[in-house]
Amino acid sequence: MQSQISELTSMIRIFEFMSYTFIMVVGFLFLSIIVMYISDVTQTSQAIRRNYPVVGRFRYFFEQMGEFFRQYFFAMDREEMPFNRAIRSWVYRAAKDLENTTAFGSTRDLKPENTILFVNTPFPTLSQDAKTSRDIVIGENCKKPYHTQNIFHISGMSYGAISKPAVRSLSLGAKMAGCWMNTGEGGLSAYHLEGGADLVFQIGTAKYGIRNENGEICKEKLEELGEQEQVKMFEIKLSQGAKPGKGGILPGNKVTKEIAEIRGIAMDSDSISPNRHPDIKSTKDLLDFIELVRSTTGKPVGFKAVVGDYNWFNELFEEIHLRGADSAPDFITIDSADGGTGAAPLSLMDYMGLPISESLPRVNDLICKHKLKDRIKLIASGKLITPAEVAWALCVGADFVVSARGFMFSLGCIQAMQCNKNTCPTGIATHKKNLQKGLHVRHKSVRVANYARNMEKELAVIAHACGVQEPRELNRKHARLVIKNGQSISLAEAYQSNKPNNEEI
Repeated sequence: MQSQISELTSMIRIFEFMSYTFIMVVGFLFLSIIVMYISDVTQTSQAIRRNYPVVGRFRYFFEQMGEFFRQYFFAMDREEMPFNRAIRSWVYRAAKDLENTTAFGSTRDLKPENTILFVNTPFPTLSQDAKTSRDIVIGENCKKPYHTQNIFHISGMSYGAISKPAVRSLSLGAKMAGCWMNTGEGGLSAYHLEGGADLVFQIGTAKYGIRNENGEICKEKLEELGEQEQVKMFEIKLSQGAKPGKGGILPGNKVTKEIAEIRGIAMDSDSISPNRHPDIKSTKDLLDFIELVRSTTGKPVGFKAVVGDYNWFNELFEEIHLRGADSAPDFITIDSADGGTGAAPLSLMDYMGLPISESLPRVNDLICKHKLKDRIKLIASGKLITPAEVAWALCVGADFVVSARGFMFSLGCIQAMQCNKNTCPTGIATHKKNLQKGLHVRHKSVRVANYARNMEKELAVIAHACGVQEPRELNRKHARLVIKNGQSISLAEAYQSNKPNNEEI
């Protein structure tokens, strides 16, 4: 009997120990979750953890584990679209100002046709011989020309398409980095001005921000914009990469009272721009409109377009020669068929327009052919978010490169593909306050600046490896294009067969 009691006592003690241990483990886990929750909601560096405390940590855990398991279960670095893991990782690291070296060799396949390879020299430029990017003047014949050294700038993203903290972060970051920021077609907000950055005001087909009650341009509002010191240039948007032939689309659930007032439209209804400027019906109308904006504001004016019909550029440049070089746009922004947007019909996104890999060099050749290269600056836009892509654009004739999605990644975009649903988990493309809280302006603005600075830095690395002193000295002999047989030819040779002529391109 005594032994049975002793056994029972021992079992009770074991159960008590197990119970206490279980309670302690559960308590520890509960306490850990509380600590992680508090840590996540108070930190400001990662929007996903701030918006989705504790649960959001799994994203970073799985991302890290993916490096070890992806060869067994997951896609490789370069198989995702529209931006693969390797490209996004470069931007993230550049934005965080982390070391951007990698080990064990390139994962990029160098054999496919149309792959770009840069030509290194046996005698690279020494750091003491390097130069900073030279100052470029846009609109030198304007009353108020614009000067800038930077090559890489922020492309058009409207307040409305992106959130208030996103606009504020971009504005502050652009000021720190010394690059310009394009307002997008949604008008000028106080948040664009807040950071003190140089601004390019984009005039969309709906004339948001400078329209009257009938949707026509209001000259008085245009004059007021011209007096804004931070507004340095004006860009007339003829078409956009992801949707040429279609106007901007902002769903009604993203049209707040403030956005409606800035744009000059009704609240809570879809904000849909016309598919072209109603008052620009021809090349002559375009040049007239450019002159109207330039004479009213005294500042450089250009236009943005996706290339479809090359011969239209011949018509444009011939009309410029008839009127005189002063009638030319001060810059032309070429967007790519694979450009980005928050909302577009798939039929246009997948099938309309030409990619910048074809259109940019040809438009540059047309500008040179018509002897307007010194008069018109060429800006490249559309999916160019890494140093190699930007360097390619410089090689084929671009004076500047602008990016929207690259800077979205610098803000923390995870390519969730919810830009049109007002449910962006990182707070970038949503007006939901509970999601916007994850986007900390002070921290994100630093990442914007880091990305722009590291882009300029690595452009110089490529330029020096090619033997020139600064990136704007790159030309077509400094890069090669892989052709069908797996061999490569110089870009100068590759585009020679595409030399423009007056008949057909």
